[in-house]
Amino acid sequence: MQLVIISGKGGTGKTTIAAAFSWLAGTSIKADCDVDAANLHLLLGGKDQTATPFIGAKVAQVNNELCTECDRCTMACRYNAISGHVIDELRCEGCGACAVVCPVQAISLVDQVTGSTIITSTDKGLLSRAEMEIGAEGSGKLVTEVRKNVHLHRTGDQMVILDGSPGVGCTVMASLTGVDVALIVGEPTVSGIADFKRVADLAEQLGVPTLVCVNKYDLNPDLSEQLHSHCVQRNIPLVGRIPFDPLVNRALHELQPIVAYPASPAAKEIVAMWEKIIGLVKEEALDENCSSK
Repeated sequence: MQLVIISGKGGTGKTTIAAAFSWLAGTSIKADCDVDAANLHLLLGGKDQTATPFIGAKVAQVNNELCTECDRCTMACRYNAISGHVIDELRCEGCGACAVVCPVQAISLVDQVTGSTIITSTDKGLLSRAEMEIGAEGSGKLVTEVRKNVHLHRTGDQMVILDGSPGVGCTVMASLTGVDVALIVGEPTVSGIADFKRVADLAEQLGVPTLVCVNKYDLNPDLSEQLHSHCVQRNIPLVGRIPFDPLVNRALHELQPIVAYPASPAAKEIVAMWEKIIGLVKEEALDENCSSK
């Protein structure tokens, strides 16, 4: 089974739950698909085994020996990336227009390293993750590489836990594609409900079965009930209501998954939710909106 934990917005507690599931799943293989701000490894610990540069874009480069300073490249660039016959790599989009208009072929497109893919060995199994370079692009492509590494290191039908990206952008699409089930982490706020609807729509369009949990549900019971009503309307099972718990902050400060604190009310609910999800999968009791592939 491949289970991805996603959220329509940042700050809902997605990684906290992903870390807890990774802990509970034992020697499953994990993937941190939130490549723009990867932090699952901080809670799981471990030692990096490999780090491989990732080429996610191309950037224009000028050969000053050939350049005649005709300024055609400057006029052709829509991104204002060329000034004084020098290319600003942070502005360059790698479109190649400058190379096309150059009469002496002084400009070429070269590969640009935008990050690295990393395999980390933890006490709870392997973690596939990545780190983006500052200001780099191509994060959706990098998520795909992170997931490719999962399949390269996966043994048989080994369970895969994926910490997805927040929002509904290309990184989320790359996180969702081909998984067996997605757990959406919602929060009882106005923006939280709006963003939940968006990511639920995305999962539906991609044909991914979904489950929902509400984090810190007791901070606003009315909005929690609204979120629950939306789940009923969409026929999406609500599998967990996690209470607000100050121990979560302590766990994060101590770089531990919350389930490492058995007395934690949030940990108890997360454990119960995990058992419920595993039970649904084993019983193949998931309906059309949440069915095992």
